Amino acid sequence: MILEWICIIIYSTSLVMILFYSFAQLNLLFNYLSARKNTVDGPTFDLNNPAEVPYVTIQLPVYNEAYVMERLLDNIALIDYPQDKLEFQVLDDSTDETVETTRLHIEKLAATGIDIKHITRENREGFKAGALKEGLVHAKGEFIAIFDADFLPEPDWLKKTVIHFKDPEIGVVQTRWGHLNRDYSILTQIQAFALDAHFTLEQVGRNSRGHFINFNGTAGIWRKETIIDAGNWEGDTLTEDLDLSYRAQLKNWKFKYLEDVVTPAELPIVISAARSQQFRWNKGGAENFRKMFKRVISSDMSFKSKTHGVLHLLNSTMFLNVLIVGVLSIPMLYIKNTYAHLHDYFYVMSFFVVSSIIFFICYWYMYKNTYGGGFKNFISYIGMFFTFFSIAMGFSLHNSIAVMEGHLGKRSEFVRTPKFNLAAVGGNWKTNKYLKKKISRNVIIEGILMLYFGFGMYSAFIVGDQGGDFGLFPFHLMLFIGFGFVFFRSITDKQ
Repeated sequence: MILEWICIIIYSTSLVMILFYSFAQLNLLFNYLSARKNTVDGPTFDLNNPAEVPYVTIQLPVYNEAYVMERLLDNIALIDYPQDKLEFQVLDDSTDETVETTRLHIEKLAATGIDIKHITRENREGFKAGALKEGLVHAKGEFIAIFDADFLPEPDWLKKTVIHFKDPEIGVVQTRWGHLNRDYSILTQIQAFALDAHFTLEQVGRNSRGHFINFNGTAGIWRKETIIDAGNWEGDTLTEDLDLSYRAQLKNWKFKYLEDVVTPAELPIVISAARSQQFRWNKGGAENFRKMFKRVISSDMSFKSKTHGVLHLLNSTMFLNVLIVGVLSIPMLYIKNTYAHLHDYFYVMSFFVVSSIIFFICYWYMYKNTYGGGFKNFISYIGMFFTFFSIAMGFSLHNSIAVMEGHLGKRSEFVRTPKFNLAAVGGNWKTNKYLKKKISRNVIIEGILMLYFGFGMYSAFIVGDQGGDFGLFPFHLMLFIGFGFVFFRSITDKQ
């Protein structure tokens, strides 16, 4: 019975963690709905008055971006802003032929009068954080806008964002990500679904109450003074954006999130690219929890802000809890139907289905904000919610490994997410030279987990004396579908 009790304790602890997180999401939903009713803007710069127009540096950190580099430079050159108050820095850490092609393209743009510089380094020390820090040394702007290689801001983007810095307490203005290829596949749709939840419910919900939020690494603009005051960019985590965001807010700088300013970008279209991005984000989140937890707890922020901050830093750890609950749910099914005296415990445990209900409600508001309400859209939402949660759970092994490495302090290289720009390659993503060709051994484990949860569904028919126990059947079905999707896509995307 010792093993059974260990299983029960670990399973229950993970369920409690998920429940706490769902309650935090519900609170953010209330904040979000309240914020949309009470939007109040502060003072803004008058950009029609030359004396008020601030100097801005736009930084473009890039690394081996053969498929999107030309598109990026051509688009960024269209930014509508007084030319004498704007400079561009291409922070190029590339190691392939794009260094030369980028240099030639920059020379053409510079010949038109654009103030644009090509900054290269002899090494990738600090990775993206190191490049941004290097560029900051030479930046002339008092404000620093940052765009990753696949982001395509609208020409008026700068005018819509820089005006908010008239308030001297604001250190960062972040905009919402849009999706150029949302409907390309199920994979891009579920990524867009997750990001939409973050950029509506979470960012607005936190920002509207003065809780910790994060600069998202791109499509945002910093006050240069804020970066310096917070300690500058540091490369000791894989999410340098989250790191600097917390250090800045702990210095009492305010963040301004603009939900209505959308900056479109490309979503990963193959699962290996999505994997590398997810690994970096989730491991970086855990690394920042290690780095920031004590600082957040000991800060002078409100108790509620500290609570949301800790749960925010533990976002990625929810994947580990989901994996634990999933793996242990099958032994728990047999324990439930073997030990009658534990009936009351399992009755109480059924309460935790409320977590799923909360997520369902919260994400519906996000979905409705994007697609509109109505019965037809609600039915579509049910299908998308089921698909999203299934595939998210299918990523739980991969992301849990990232989380554990982050919590344990294991260092790893910053792995860029391959960009595609299918229009530039005739729609054939398989020609992308940056794709990983080797299948990870974790894919085999994901295939085994698919079979394991298939056994869980079978178990529902054979346990107990009353013709089966189907309480966990929907959960095991979602896990089976999720791990099956991740397993088969990981294999077929290599062919």
